[in-house]
Amino acid sequence: MGKQRILIVDDEEDIRDLLEIYLKNEGFDALKAVDGLEALEMLEREDIDLIILDIMMPKMDGIQACMRIRKERNLPIIMLSAKSEDIDKILGLNTGADDYVTKPFNPLEVVARVKSQLRRCNMLRSTAPKSDEEIEIGGLIINTATHQVKVDEREIKLTPTEFSILEFLARNRGRVLSTETIYERVWNEPAYESENTVAVHIRNIREKVEINPKEPRYIKVVWGVGYKVE
Repeated sequence: MGKQRILIVDDEEDIRDLLEIYLKNEGFDALKAVDGLEALEMLEREDIDLIILDIMMPKMDGIQACMRIRKERNLPIIMLSAKSEDIDKILGLNTGADDYVTKPFNPLEVVARVKSQLRRCNMLRSTAPKSDEEIEIGGLIINTATHQVKVDEREIKLTPTEFSILEFLARNRGRVLSTETIYERVWNEPAYESENTVAVHIRNIREKVEINPKEPRYIKVVWGVGYKVE
């Protein structure tokens, strides 16, 4: 099996070079792009396993690039931004990013998040036992082998993180799961100020899965406690 390939997209050369060094030290193959347009061009000709994507860039910023990528691809995306306000984090997650790191960052933290996202994707790709391949709840069908989700025969496109959250909730049908439990299970790291991150992803899932997100059939909020699938 070849090295997993990480695409680093940032208009700051120092950051591209720094992340490249740390990723290569951990056994990854690193490719670099200076903006969203170059990243899209590289995705057309290179096999990429994960993207580290800066938000503020010339020509095409990270938000626009993420939206374009999500129309066609389902690989993990980690956003980088110098802004730490919740609204910026939510904006990044709403466009389909799986995780978010604020500048200035510790490169070891970025590498840890890369490993976490790839580990989760590898778990999703591994073939589940036959009896566990399909989870059916009313008109909701989750196929863990093909990673397809259907609602009333209509196929739904979810990001890797959204799929992991929905599968976890569905496998624990009827149980109320706290945001901390969901975060620790899906992100594979301790939950710290994770409530907004989980809430944004849950909202995105409900908008895709529920016919009327205000009156959900599947994903219910238990106020002050967490979420459950019924």
